[in-house]
Amino acid sequence: MKNLFTIIDNNTTYTLGKYHNNQIIYDFNNTLEYLEVKGKQRFGEHFRIYKEDHNLIYKLMIYTIKDKTSCTANGIDLNKGILLTGPVGCGKTTLMQLLPYIHPQTRPYGLFPTRNIVIEYNTNGSDTINKYSALRTMCFDDLGAEPTGRFYGHDSNVMAEILVSRYDLSQGQSSKQNKQTHLTSNLNAHEIEDRYGERVRSRLREMVNVIAFPASSPDKRS
Repeated sequence: MKNLFTIIDNNTTYTLGKYHNNQIIYDFNNTLEYLEVKGKQRFGEHFRIYKEDHNLIYKLMIYTIKDKTSCTANGIDLNKGILLTGPVGCGKTTLMQLLPYIHPQTRPYGLFPTRNIVIEYNTNGSDTINKYSALRTMCFDDLGAEPTGRFYGHDSNVMAEILVSRYDLSQGQSSKQNKQTHLTSNLNAHEIEDRYGERVRSRLREMVNVIAFPASSPDKRS
C-alpha cells in the first residue's frame, strides 16, 4: 500500500509504520523486529532484543524519530542529546549504533570510544580537544573508562575539557543547530560528577537526556 513506510534491506521489505498527514506513524513491534534484524547483521546471530529492555528502547525510539508528543510525555527534550547509562554489557553501545537505521532523516553519527580519544590526545595534545569539540553530532562511548590524558608531562581530564568546550560552543546556536552530544557510560550521574566535577555535571544537565538501564541489567555478552 502506498501509505506504508517501508525499508528495503538485503532485498527484504520491512514495514515500520505508515504515513499519515506527511508524518510516519511507527509500529513499535515492527520496528523492534527490524532493529533485531539490523543487530544480527552488524553484531552476529547471537544478537537479540530483550523484552525487559522494551521500555528503554521505546524512549530511545521516540527520541530518534522526533516524536514531540511522546517525548514531552516522557520528559525527553529533543534539543538535547542522550546519556545512556547502565552496567557493563547491557547493550548501550549497540543500541546507540542501531537507532539511526529506523529513521530516514537521521544521519548516522560518529561513535568514538573515550579511551581512544585520550590515546589520540597523548599524541596530538589540544588539537584532539579541538577536533572533538567541533559542532557536529557525536556519540562518546564508555565515558569514565578512559585514563587521564598526558601530553608532554601535563595531565588532563580530556573528556571534561571536550564536554565543556562543546557546551560553550553550542551556546547561542539556534536550537543547538541539531548538533547533539550523545554519551554512553557505566557511571551514574553522581559518579560522573565525582569523576568530572560539578562544572561538567552542571553542563550535562543542559546537554543531555539521561536514559538508564536498571542497575540489575545482566551482561548480555556473557
